[in-house]
Amino acid sequence: MGVIAEKADLTTEYLRNRGVGTVDIAMVLGTGLSGIETMLKDKLIIDYSDIPLFPISTVEGHSGKLIYGRLGNKNLLLLSGRFHYYEGYGMEEVTYYIHVMATLGAKNLVMTNAAGGLNPRYHAGDLVLVRDHINLFPANPLRGTYDAELGPRFPDMLHAYPVTLRNSMKNTAAAMGIKLHEGVYLGWQGPSLETPAEYKMARMLGADLVGMSTVPEVIVAKYRNLDVLVLSIVSNICFPPSALKETTIEEVVKVMEASTEKVMRLLTAWIDSQE
Repeated sequence: MGVIAEKADLTTEYLRNRGVGTVDIAMVLGTGLSGIETMLKDKLIIDYSDIPLFPISTVEGHSGKLIYGRLGNKNLLLLSGRFHYYEGYGMEEVTYYIHVMATLGAKNLVMTNAAGGLNPRYHAGDLVLVRDHINLFPANPLRGTYDAELGPRFPDMLHAYPVTLRNSMKNTAAAMGIKLHEGVYLGWQGPSLETPAEYKMARMLGADLVGMSTVPEVIVAKYRNLDVLVLSIVSNICFPPSALKETTIEEVVKVMEASTEKVMRLLTAWIDSQE
């Protein structure tokens, strides 16, 4: 057994002893979306600081709590706050929780994030279902020692965002009258926001969204055979250049918090629709 597998087993044992049972759907909540945890029943809340080998989230809008509970007939494991490369963590630390979720037996992983909108059709507060990504992070989370027990050495990313899950989310949104775009997410390290020239480059590369998370986790989730669904909330408009204005984290959090109720309704209905 490799080092990562041993660590994940240790963390999983702690969580099991604290009361975390079967996990039907795992979910990661991005900046400003911690209010979604209120939809769970019979909640168990554990601070990241109490979980062995877990990093600590240091970003405003990330509460740093693991929440286990029920929604309808599903057992959900929520991570309210994620970890970023720009916080100084290595890629193994950024993606460690994915290994824990896989060890707990989760099969489906839903991630939300705040992202800058590059598609001119997008507006702040719009929801975008990620169908593909462009990886501009300086390191790959699978770089280094390979553990054959966990997954393939060279995972194929052709179907990183399964069409069946995306179609089910699109059908749910359509039935609810919620506008849901579909687009390509470009991820890079941050924490500085991009320059106008960088936004232009990202758009020329084919990106509809730009952000500082998600891509490393999706790579590891594919490696660990988790089906992934990513929902981005457009936090600010980044293209065309004439639409640019200076953006603060406080403004991003405000947009995300305003979107919480809509995201909550959509995710709740989608989870209820899953067999």
